[in-house]
Amino acid sequence: MPNQTPVNAASEQAVRRQKLADLRAAGCDPFAITKYEQTDFSADLQARFKDLPAESETGMTVRLAGRLVSKRVMGKASFAHLRDKAGDIQIFAKKDVLGEEAYAAFKKLDVGDIVGCEGEVFRTRMGELSVRAARITLLAKSLLPLPEKFHGLTDREARYRQRYVDLIVNPEVKQTFIKRSAILRELRSYLDGKGFLEVETPILTPFEIGASARPFLTHHNTLDMDMVLRIETELYLKRLVVGGMDRVYEVGRIFRNEGMDPKHNPEFTTIELYQAYTDYHGMMDLVEEMMKTVAGKVCGTLQIPYQGQMIDLSHWERMTMKEAVRKYSGVDFDTVGSDEEAVALAKQHKVELPEIPTKGAILAEFFDAYVEEKLIQPTFIYDYPVEVSPLAKRKADDPMFTERFEYFINATEFGNAFSELNDPIDQKGRFERQVAERKQLDPASKAQVDYDYVTALEYGLPPTGGLGFGVDRLVMLLTDSASIRDVLLFPTMKPLDN
Repeated sequence: MPNQTPVNAASEQAVRRQKLADLRAAGCDPFAITKYEQTDFSADLQARFKDLPAESETGMTVRLAGRLVSKRVMGKASFAHLRDKAGDIQIFAKKDVLGEEAYAAFKKLDVGDIVGCEGEVFRTRMGELSVRAARITLLAKSLLPLPEKFHGLTDREARYRQRYVDLIVNPEVKQTFIKRSAILRELRSYLDGKGFLEVETPILTPFEIGASARPFLTHHNTLDMDMVLRIETELYLKRLVVGGMDRVYEVGRIFRNEGMDPKHNPEFTTIELYQAYTDYHGMMDLVEEMMKTVAGKVCGTLQIPYQGQMIDLSHWERMTMKEAVRKYSGVDFDTVGSDEEAVALAKQHKVELPEIPTKGAILAEFFDAYVEEKLIQPTFIYDYPVEVSPLAKRKADDPMFTERFEYFINATEFGNAFSELNDPIDQKGRFERQVAERKQLDPASKAQVDYDYVTALEYGLPPTGGLGFGVDRLVMLLTDSASIRDVLLFPTMKPLDN
């Protein structure tokens, strides 16, 4: 990792360790302190006394705790800044107020130390709200120096690897994760208000299903069986709908052993939800209302700036996949009669052929090649080919297509929804074909058909609408973050050699 601290960091670390040894020798081990009564916070004081004139007293005594992020010693009077969970406030330390011994101890404190401060709030002649320290307590010694001048840890790799330092020296980063928490809270509030029940389903599953996502494999020693980390929460949630839980959702961590880029991390957070007695059009209405509600409450507006674009969440376009391909490529798949004709069109337009080149799969490739990058404003794309939708219900009037949609913002897919397939015979056949195709492409694949899920369907799944969407991408949008790593506290990173 690039060096983010002064050249003499090693010697400074030695000095700090010696200070700790001296404290312990004097019977003052800061790590032995277990509690400090914190009665006030910097942001509350800044708001309460925002109109206090310069050189004014408040008569209010407070007890603050936090990290020293600056210190300036000036003879018999010194200044420091204390950063707590809410912000910063200046500490004024004066020798004749603290006492000679306590003031000498204050001067030995380092930037990065955790301290408690008790004193009266006032505003200085220079107009800065401050606490005149009557007592300062060292609560934890910082043995490593913060990045130079505490102006910020700027190397992105270092920031992701050492998020704890990133949060200390780049306070704005904390706001991203405060907003992430607010987004999750509002999503839950919206779904709870619609009568959905939040549930939890297994993360460890007994075998690899036939879906295209590659799982992480593990082994359970007691049962002596291979297991996988889940790649979705869908099949367990729909089992619950079979069982009579008509509206369920799960905020779930998902694991996929695949590539990494600014939009993908091997583990990520999704919300999947299922509602009995509705279809994919009902899910479209729910998505639009949910997005408007959450953005309005978290951001205060539906006009969302994102990476140089202004995204208007107040308006959502709806197009079938065939309509979108016709609009952006000029190719009308309604006139394509066979797989062979579709292959010829793909070659003519230099569109990559799928591994199994059927008409429907080639339509999906045309969409990827011509359409997705054009979908900047919120857009629903619906009626997907059956070849790429193994869990969606076929359209009654056109069984080559399914009642499925995805929604796109800023040329990125944000969520996926179906009218759920509830015909157990059709579902079994699709599962078996999916697994056979997977093994044809990868003979070493251990993918299996989830026959227990088929059994669940045989007991009867009511007409159901289902939706899954990535929480991380939504947080990226609403916080104007370019990379998924910016909205994950601890993204997956390749270990350093040392």
